Amino acid sequence: MKIVCVGRNYIAHVDELENERPEHPILFIKPDTSILQKKQPFFIPHFTNEIHYETEVMVKIDRIGKHIESKFAYKYYSKVGLGIDFTARNLQNELIAKGLPWEKSKAFDSSALIGNWFDKKQFNDLNSLSFSLEKNGTIVQKGNTSQMLWKIDELISYCSRFFTLKIGDVLFTGTPSGVDVVQEGDVLKGFIESFDAFSVNIK
Repeated sequence: MKIVCVGRNYIAHVDELENERPEHPILFIKPDTSILQKKQPFFIPHFTNEIHYETEVMVKIDRIGKHIESKFAYKYYSKVGLGIDFTARNLQNELIAKGLPWEKSKAFDSSALIGNWFDKKQFNDLNSLSFSLEKNGTIVQKGNTSQMLWKIDELISYCSRFFTLKIGDVLFTGTPSGVDVVQEGDVLKGFIESFDAFSVNIK
């Protein structure tokens, strides 16, 4: 399986990092070795001391698809959830400045926290999903899928132009503003609508 991630899909996050608004979705891949299973701690890697959390709505693909039309994309997933794209921000900035790929800063081991999955029928409108992240009991990120530049079904369609989507693949749909650094001892908790999505200890 693979994790397809979308960068710069919330304009407030684009602005906070002083990036340009993209003309098309920015895509990158995390391998299966990047998965941090729920209930496992996240260990800050040795190569950086500037790991940022990026809280993102996820969808799990449950049908094989290629060149999927946006109007049919809803047929290719039945579960949604919330996760974290852990990012080595200082390393990412260095790579971007040199025009190099991001993988070292985004696709390292355990960089993708995958929280609980929920049947999408439990939510009234996937284009208006509220979600949040707490750090040590304080809300540090809040978002709503209505703020996305490209909606979930549009992203699935766009991704499938370049990658065959297979059963079990996961799509991370981008993060809102509020990203920041984590430190040893932090506890991060994610919520999607009224549901507990994950809890992770930083070590």
